[in-house]
Amino acid sequence: MILLADEGGIARVGVCYGRRRFVLRTTDRYWTGPKMTASTGCQRCGEVAENAARLGVEIVRLGPFMPTLDPADYRANHLETWPTPVIVYRAVSKYAPADLRAWLSAQDPERLMTVLVGAASNGAQVRTSLRDAQALGREVNPGLLLGGVAIPERHTRRDDEHLRLLAKQDAGCRFFVTQVVYDTNAAKNLVSDYHYECSARGISPAPFVFTLSVCGSMKTLDFLRWLGVDVPRWIENDLKHAADTLEASYQQALTTATELMTYCRTLGVPFGINVESVSIRRVEIEASVRLAQELRPQLKS
Repeated sequence: MILLADEGGIARVGVCYGRRRFVLRTTDRYWTGPKMTASTGCQRCGEVAENAARLGVEIVRLGPFMPTLDPADYRANHLETWPTPVIVYRAVSKYAPADLRAWLSAQDPERLMTVLVGAASNGAQVRTSLRDAQALGREVNPGLLLGGVAIPERHTRRDDEHLRLLAKQDAGCRFFVTQVVYDTNAAKNLVSDYHYECSARGISPAPFVFTLSVCGSMKTLDFLRWLGVDVPRWIENDLKHAADTLEASYQQALTTATELMTYCRTLGVPFGINVESVSIRRVEIEASVRLAQELRPQLKS
């Protein structure tokens, strides 16, 4: 899984599943860095844990995880010279308040933003709650842009994700990043409810960053589902029976992005696009880069 991506001049740092190498995608080159492995605190691991808890399913590890790399340490040790702002994910429940305070206060708001992620489930060990971490950010570095996670699928199940986002916004979040979007209607429902609730409260909406990912095989599709992504049956059927699964997925992602951008412009909700690959297959990574290149002019128009 690639969690480090060129987002029109912004890199995003996270921690990924498996014993896989990651690739930093830019518009014209690849760069392979040291291996990064699973962390139960990252966005996708959190989504898997939350889904497992919701369904009453126990996650069974077939073997011990390899030691993980902290995204902040990785950025400091390997991307210090990266020329554009970086978004760093922090799984705050893993850290003591003093450690988070020290890290937050040391960051340059001109070079870094952060997405703070809470505990994966109610039963998880928590050293610092998400609410406390957000308060620390406001206190020690008020200029630092804090972001939050938006999950359209959770809105479909509970019908309250827009209220969660507004609570995060009240706590200091200035933007939201979605998990991978395949269900366009779920994403539009969330944006719609959030927009109209903002209007009712007389506040300005924060930007949504929609995450898109191509799928080159049914194995990749299964992995996306395992990560908690809802894939509508009609999309699964189209991909399963397509002569070229990757190209069919590419066109579907392009359509999804275009529809979401058009809808956000209609409502006046600010937005961005994050393109990533959950696969280490070169053809899928290259398709992700191609998708980002094709969408870039639409973002600027």
